[in-house]
Amino acid sequence: MTLRQRKTRELAADRELLRVIQDAWEEAGRLAGSHLACRPGCTACCHGPFPISALDARRLRRGLAELVRTAPERAAGVIERARAQARLFMGKDVKDLQDEDLAEICERFGEMPCPVLEVSTGRCELYDHRPLTCRTFGPPTRFGEERLAPCDLCFVGASEAEIEAARIEPDPEDLEGRILAGLPERDRETLIAFALGKD
Repeated sequence: MTLRQRKTRELAADRELLRVIQDAWEEAGRLAGSHLACRPGCTACCHGPFPISALDARRLRRGLAELVRTAPERAAGVIERARAQARLFMGKDVKDLQDEDLAEICERFGEMPCPVLEVSTGRCELYDHRPLTCRTFGPPTRFGEERLAPCDLCFVGASEAEIEAARIEPDPEDLEGRILAGLPERDRETLIAFALGKD
């Protein structure tokens, strides 16, 4: 299989994954009703770095390349913010970062806005290319055996039974895992700043 064929296959698989995640999000909205506080302009989940997969990083870089072509000034802002954060976070070479390094960065800089967030507008500059964490945060979710609580702004005053009744499993077939298995850097997690802020 040629490199072009592999890229085409990866893009098609990622589009299918995003469709499945979007379907799950719509189901979450139906199940949660007014308990789901997520709305355009809410940026509560857009602060603090968090680990992203190699697939997320590839998707973000594609989105940034598209933004460079369509809105170069906005793209330049994303790149500058990402580079500034990457310089701030780096205590060692990005290639040498271990899981514990990522965890320390995430804890230490938990209030910092995402470099892709345009703070003045509350807009994600790469919204259509955002990581899966961004796409699934808000409602109560389940990933295999792991159960994640909803956003603190959602389900305020709801009972445990109401929360459980609205729990979704965004990727029940582990499509992400199957795509990652075919990537050379499949086991390497990174941060948005590192994915987009390389000099």
